[in-house]
Amino acid sequence: MNSSRRQFLARTAAGAAVLAAGSFTTTAASALVKPARITALTNVTVIDVASGRRDRHQTVLLSGERIVGVGRIPVPRGAVEVDLTGKYVIPGLADMHVHSLGDERVSPPLYLANGLTTVREMSGTDPMLYDWRDRIAAGTLLGPRMVVASNIIDGDPTLWDPNLIKVIVVDDAASARAAVRRVKGEGADFVKVYSRLSRESWLAIIHEARKIGLTVHGHGPDQVTSKEVSNAGQRSIEHIHSLGLAVSTREAEVRRMVLAIKVANGDYNSWFRQLHPIEWIAANTYSPSRAADVFGTLRRNNTRVTPTLTMHNVLDQIDYTGLDPALAKYMSEDSIGTYDYVIQNLYAANRTAEEISHQHEMWAWRQRFVRELIEHDVPIMAGTDTGTPYSVPGFALHDELEHLVGAGATPRQALYAATVEPAKFLGMSADLGSVEPRKIADLVVLDADPLTDIRNTRKIHTVVTRGRVISPAARDRMLADVETAVKEPPATTALAAGGCCGSRPSH
Repeated sequence: MNSSRRQFLARTAAGAAVLAAGSFTTTAASALVKPARITALTNVTVIDVASGRRDRHQTVLLSGERIVGVGRIPVPRGAVEVDLTGKYVIPGLADMHVHSLGDERVSPPLYLANGLTTVREMSGTDPMLYDWRDRIAAGTLLGPRMVVASNIIDGDPTLWDPNLIKVIVVDDAASARAAVRRVKGEGADFVKVYSRLSRESWLAIIHEARKIGLTVHGHGPDQVTSKEVSNAGQRSIEHIHSLGLAVSTREAEVRRMVLAIKVANGDYNSWFRQLHPIEWIAANTYSPSRAADVFGTLRRNNTRVTPTLTMHNVLDQIDYTGLDPALAKYMSEDSIGTYDYVIQNLYAANRTAEEISHQHEMWAWRQRFVRELIEHDVPIMAGTDTGTPYSVPGFALHDELEHLVGAGATPRQALYAATVEPAKFLGMSADLGSVEPRKIADLVVLDADPLTDIRNTRKIHTVVTRGRVISPAARDRMLADVETAVKEPPATTALAAGGCCGSRPSH
């Protein structure tokens, strides 16, 4: 290769891969090639999400999987230089509530192609998820860092049909403690708790998890108040359902109504439909003083809230939302069919005009609710509940960021919820959440400034995952490979759709 050709290649992200690996193809697997000893991303604007500062004309030096230098610094002799003039660099993004779809050829590359370098998988329903997690960590599967939940642990009767999604059902303290020990042995990174747990069982889970070194994340159980959830040490509260009840002037009444809900085994949607009029009462009796009390407790205990506005947007407005036609090519026919079935048969059927109207108004209320959380400095994490209708892995996080801004967050606060806060939550602030020396090189290079317009997070140029540069050409090929994969039989065991509020029909 002559010197002029080498200089040209060194000025492009695709060329950097050529020089780093010796040869270059745009398949996803090619991104697994060990990165060059030093790679220099030059002439970029580095965004400090914590402060909102923009540092212009920077060079970011990568060595192995780490950032080794950031600033107006010289490019070391022999480094591969990637000129990114006019681009913006942010930390890798995290979706903190996902239920992956498809096989390993679908969700992992879709996450990375969208700049997601970390995901929190919220239901370890399939051992394949632990396999993905471990292979990604070992560098033999291209995908985001995965933190994987246990199987859902729910009360008896559970809201989930066990023929569709594996759920561990517990009905007393002894079985709850045994369940925690079981999921520890199965390799779960944390315990996922669910809505119909009894107080006795939930407390036993909290205590047993603490004893054996696991944390507890998940729903606020129907029998436990949000303040109790926070004070006992549950690390996160997912969705807005339980929190909305906690800040009503009629909390005692709506709590009694929730406890009176009766469901058959696996009848999630009966619970959901019975909960709706109770939520409506709570939404219309919002108490600023109760909110200050409850939100203050969450803030002091550092209990994170993952609002999953993307999920609420669809389920509150099922007459107005649907699958983005431009993204349908990344979904299998089975996944799209499941989404349509869930909406048409489990949510859209048999609703009254009043219920439709109330659901639409609930969406506006949830946005105001999230604004209150932000104004009370409750720590928020961006999460989509991908796996519920019409969420497409990876792409959905950008919807969530827009929803957070629509609810009242600044673009910086929305980015914080997808970068800095997840790093803190996972105990990885020393490695993730900012573009600094000694941090892991999980980065997203954008064509435009996300602090000016949060929609610019969609304008992805290059992704760096653990020091591996995924060029624009490689990213395009990753997306094309997903298009091909969703038309073929799964290469490995496919994962069923199943997020917060839907279930998969049997075929």
